[in-house]
Amino acid sequence: MCGLVGLVSHSPVNQDIYDALTVLQHRGQDAAGICTAEGRQLHMRRRNGLVRDVFEASHMMELTGNMGIGHVRYPTAGGAGSSEAQPFYVNSPFGICLGHNGNLTNASELALELAREDLRHLNTGSDSEVLLNVFAHELQKRSRGSLTPANIFHAVRRLHQRCRGGYAVVAMIVGGGVVAFRDPNGIRPLVIGQRKVAGGVEHIVASESVALDALGFELLRDVAAGEAIFIDTAGRLHTEQCAENVRHTPCIFEYVYFARPDSIIDEISVYKARLRMGEKLAGQILRDWPDHDIDVVVPVPDTSRTAAVTVAHQLGVKNREGFIKNRYIGRTFIMPGQQERRKSVRRKLNAIDLEFRDKNVLLVDDSIVRGTTSQQIIEMAREAGAKKVYFASAAPPVRYPNVYGIDMPAASELIAHGRTTEEVAELIGADRLIYQELDDLVDAVYYEKSHISGFDTSCFSSDYVTGDVTEAYLARIERERSDGAKAQRALKLTGAGRGY
Repeated sequence: MCGLVGLVSHSPVNQDIYDALTVLQHRGQDAAGICTAEGRQLHMRRRNGLVRDVFEASHMMELTGNMGIGHVRYPTAGGAGSSEAQPFYVNSPFGICLGHNGNLTNASELALELAREDLRHLNTGSDSEVLLNVFAHELQKRSRGSLTPANIFHAVRRLHQRCRGGYAVVAMIVGGGVVAFRDPNGIRPLVIGQRKVAGGVEHIVASESVALDALGFELLRDVAAGEAIFIDTAGRLHTEQCAENVRHTPCIFEYVYFARPDSIIDEISVYKARLRMGEKLAGQILRDWPDHDIDVVVPVPDTSRTAAVTVAHQLGVKNREGFIKNRYIGRTFIMPGQQERRKSVRRKLNAIDLEFRDKNVLLVDDSIVRGTTSQQIIEMAREAGAKKVYFASAAPPVRYPNVYGIDMPAASELIAHGRTTEEVAELIGADRLIYQELDDLVDAVYYEKSHISGFDTSCFSSDYVTGDVTEAYLARIERERSDGAKAQRALKLTGAGRGY
């Protein structure tokens, strides 16, 4: 999962892009990058770390120009090194920078094609670099030195034909403008907005609508599945549908966890979707456990707060803030490596004993993925004096890998994989565990006025919407991207694996 922004303005864009990335920081905390263009001159800064740490005043002064793109990274494919911080750049044709949110399911095959047939060199293991080179190759074949909207849309059309998986992309062509597009299933979010200024109209594309709100842009709409957007250097907006067999099925986990509650994605309010998740979850508890003895509902900060309020209201019990969050610790789920997740949970949360002592507590979280956070939070509740600790997940059991850009590559690392609800409850130490039903989750998120065909629910259902995910592919990504594989790569990078 990553955050994207692209902007063509009548004034310098460096501060606007920086501000947008700070608003999108929740989507990736591993690395950040900004690329701007001033005429034919390109300026770039990208490093590992949070936005506030990557960009100092001296860097911002160097990022001149009225056009630019930005990226915050959360690694799934590739590694966590600074060499894979985005945007990526190729000098031919024209000079193109690109940032990507998602994951290509045929990246390995494409990498071989690019080397053998397109004669392009790849310097990293990132599928984002693969995407960039496919786009650059197709644009070079078509354009022959002439950059027009038609040539750009043709290149995107060919990219859709070659690339599979989930991807939202923002790219900047030096001397040309900003290009943005979504995969034919619209798995990853992307919105477009405009802002009226004295010089005319400025356009922006970003992963979430909150980035537009922060900069004073009006949300126009979502970029459609398979659609491409081109904002030329004069600020003119060009759009075209570039994919065949479009079926708009956004990732439902965006609404469960990743997106900010104040975002609107594919015409669906994330906040209202989470309220409805709470309603559905409470309804299930009342059906299956009408004589419950819950004294208080406590949300696991921050994502579950919205659902927990509704759960407590529907059950007729108190809703209390039982955990205080350290705002300077990142989101636990998106930290690379299980050891880092384990260390961060207790540094991130502290229990308020008075809200737990001698009470039967229902903890509400957005989901349970590896179980690390859930187990430690339950331990904290017991240490704070809770008599019984029940746990409710606003999402169904996560039993299958996510292959479209969320760090769930290994089924063996998912606590619910191959286990019953009772077995998971025992492992995390809960007196009772309640999971949201998948049909209820879909009903909670779906909004009849949105232009979508359904949702990607693959991590719950194993139904992969792109139709190309095989057992062999799942086995390969488990070998390559599991926590164990990441630890081995980290040892090699530090030299520990070589006896240094």
